[in-house]
Amino acid sequence: MGQKGFFTDTTLCIGCKACEVACKQWNQLPDDGLHFTGMSYDQTGDLGASTWRHVAFVERPVPLPGQKTGVGDFSWLMMSDVCKHCQRAGCLEACPTGAIIKTEFDTVYVQPDVCNGCGYCVVACPFGVIDRREDDGRAWKCTLCYDRLGEGMTPACAKACPTESIVYGDLDALRERADQRVRKLQGLGVTDAYLYGADAENQPGTGGLNAFFLLVDKPEVYNLPPDPVVPTMKQPAAWASVALGALGMAAVALGVVLLEREART
Repeated sequence: MGQKGFFTDTTLCIGCKACEVACKQWNQLPDDGLHFTGMSYDQTGDLGASTWRHVAFVERPVPLPGQKTGVGDFSWLMMSDVCKHCQRAGCLEACPTGAIIKTEFDTVYVQPDVCNGCGYCVVACPFGVIDRREDDGRAWKCTLCYDRLGEGMTPACAKACPTESIVYGDLDALRERADQRVRKLQGLGVTDAYLYGADAENQPGTGGLNAFFLLVDKPEVYNLPPDPVVPTMKQPAAWASVALGALGMAAVALGVVLLEREART
């Protein structure tokens, strides 16, 4: 089947939220309620168990490089966020029941009938994507429309995107397209354009993302971690610290015994 994924070009996003609506409709996800967040035009807040696509609106008091508008020192940054389907997925490595698997499309999928709701995957995700529903306690996230892929269809969000900000396809082809887009933008004066999570070299802490992004500001501005790392990658250093601590405690204990013997003699 080959590796499949998303390339999200944030410079093409117009904030229409068609992807959010299409995702909810196809996957029959519950609504998020009609709550005013006060975060610009963003009324969904972030990704969660019932929100698998989230369009962020970021208002900046600076213009985009290479662009001049009538609003002066101001610019919008919009991004449709989603599960990253990491090459090395922290949620998958933390799952004790085997509920989270890699599919034949190299995407990360949660099997709801196997999930026991332990929540280990929630704390293991460096992006804060996966979450548990309050009604049944099980973990849920984007499936990359696994049911549609099996029928040769495009994921609902990418199908609904009117500007092709979200593009679905083979990862190699997406990376080539993304590289060309970055070069074009930089040639047009948008010198801050770069790719986030395109491959293992770009993001070693996750091995690269199957859903990667083109950004024009620091990851933190988009509510993305600047250097995400899967927790298990820290295990060698953690065990080394434990070993050093144990040796230190043993040395102290031995020293106390020797001092006590000296005092008695």
